[in-house]
Amino acid sequence: MTGIPDTFMAFRIHNDAEGYRCAIEDIRIEDLSEGDVTVRGEWSGINYKDALAATGEGRILKSFPLVGGIDVAGEVIASDCERFSPGDKVLVTGCSQSETRDGGYSQYLRLDSNSIVPLPAGLTTREAMGIGTAGFTAALSLYRMEALGQTPADGPVVITGATGGVGSFAIDILTRAGYEVHAITGKVEQFDYLEELGARQCISRHDLHWGQKPMESVRWAGCIDNVGGDMLAGISRVIDLWGNIAVCGMAGGIGLHATNLPMILRGVSLLGISSNNAPYDIRRTLWDRLANEWRPRHLDQIIRTEVDLDTLAGAFATLIGGDSLGRIVVSLA
Repeated sequence: MTGIPDTFMAFRIHNDAEGYRCAIEDIRIEDLSEGDVTVRGEWSGINYKDALAATGEGRILKSFPLVGGIDVAGEVIASDCERFSPGDKVLVTGCSQSETRDGGYSQYLRLDSNSIVPLPAGLTTREAMGIGTAGFTAALSLYRMEALGQTPADGPVVITGATGGVGSFAIDILTRAGYEVHAITGKVEQFDYLEELGARQCISRHDLHWGQKPMESVRWAGCIDNVGGDMLAGISRVIDLWGNIAVCGMAGGIGLHATNLPMILRGVSLLGISSNNAPYDIRRTLWDRLANEWRPRHLDQIIRTEVDLDTLAGAFATLIGGDSLGRIVVSLA
């Protein structure tokens, strides 16, 4: 195919008789998952899910070998789909990349056109991948909360796991949308960073005392929860009438030891946020908002680190260890 070298670099994950491992490899376009649009990759990003997949800490991949990376943005170089033409700038987040399909850590990709979103005007491919699944997840959380009536007038919304990618974007996007935002984190040394993003109040998770009742005194009108586990259980007891909790993370565990009384007596809703398989029309809508009225004001501050394919592997341990701040972008050039 015109413009594609015989071999190119990709970060590939294996699990076979030699064990679970990953490395930069020279591969051919024929080695990749089938797709009706061929793209030259320009940028990707690193999400917690990517770190789980690369290290084997989570069972993310459904087949092997696969190229890692759930996000990618780049330029179309060939297309069998009338919606896309060579020269178009495009992006994909989730859509089973690095699960059942080869993912974004590759200099060239074959993509399913049903997963591809045109790059919105006003965003570069680097900026789009700075936002990536993290920013899209934050936007999807607010989208679903507002669909059930959440408004800034209801009161403050709290963000848990606030220093990570989703948390950082949630603070920025909600603040821009007019909400008062409070932030919970275990990293008290990053309070200044969270306040720069727009957090009105920062709270150490070590200072939280939820009480023992199924429902405690109301503290917030809603929540975007990146932690799960005991944090989510505690949050559920202090959300106001008809408030919403967008559940999008599991850094604190997948268990939920709570009662249903806040849902029954206060009308609190738990909203599952699955960015990987969000409907296409919602993807288009949210990426348009992320390029316009919800565009993060502090995107340059949230993008904290830039790596390339050669230095990619070293960044995963940082996320797994809980030492990350903001977003890491990956140059595929």
